[in-house]
Amino acid sequence: MGKKQRGGTLLGIIIGALLGLGAALAVAVYVTKVPIPFLNKGQSHSAENDAAEAKKNKDWDPNTSLAGKNAVRPSAAASGPVGAASAPVATAPAVAASAARAAKAPVSEDPLGDLARAKAEAKPKAEASTSGAGVDPFSYFIQAGAFRTPEDAEQQRAKLSLLGFQAKVTEREQSGRTVYRVRLGPFDKKEEADKTKEKLDSNAVETALVRVQR
Repeated sequence: MGKKQRGGTLLGIIIGALLGLGAALAVAVYVTKVPIPFLNKGQSHSAENDAAEAKKNKDWDPNTSLAGKNAVRPSAAASGPVGAASAPVATAPAVAASAARAAKAPVSEDPLGDLARAKAEAKPKAEASTSGAGVDPFSYFIQAGAFRTPEDAEQQRAKLSLLGFQAKVTEREQSGRTVYRVRLGPFDKKEEADKTKEKLDSNAVETALVRVQR
């Protein structure tokens, strides 16, 4: 009777141990197959974030913030092999700014000298423009004779005065001698001098047209 009781107890222990192992195995299988709240959700969210971040880094253009809204993004066909460094694409504002900088005149190291040279170059142009505008660079005189004595010159001047012409007597050294000239003028325009000469010639007065640099 005592042996049967010990045998039943041992069998019950073995059966209980087997049932416990089976239950533990079932729990382990259930735990591995059923998703764990919070943990699995965090893992899935992290994987999605990693994929999105990788795609964002792949399409990121370092020149986007510098070029502005008009930036030209390189196409996939023109970007070249994967992993190759692409050169920044020049935008319209950048090209315009470069052209403006290139058009600027270099800063002179001698501004005063440049100003003097500019004035010297402008002076002949101004004179040419003035002469081309009708201003004669010469003054004109009508000479009504040159005499050896002042008395003869004064006599000629008085004769011209009677005819209505105002003349002057001037002295000049010629061939080592003093010559007294009787002249009318000066005239600013040659046309005026020619008209006066014609009037004197019509009164039998011998004259000569004299041109003098202003």
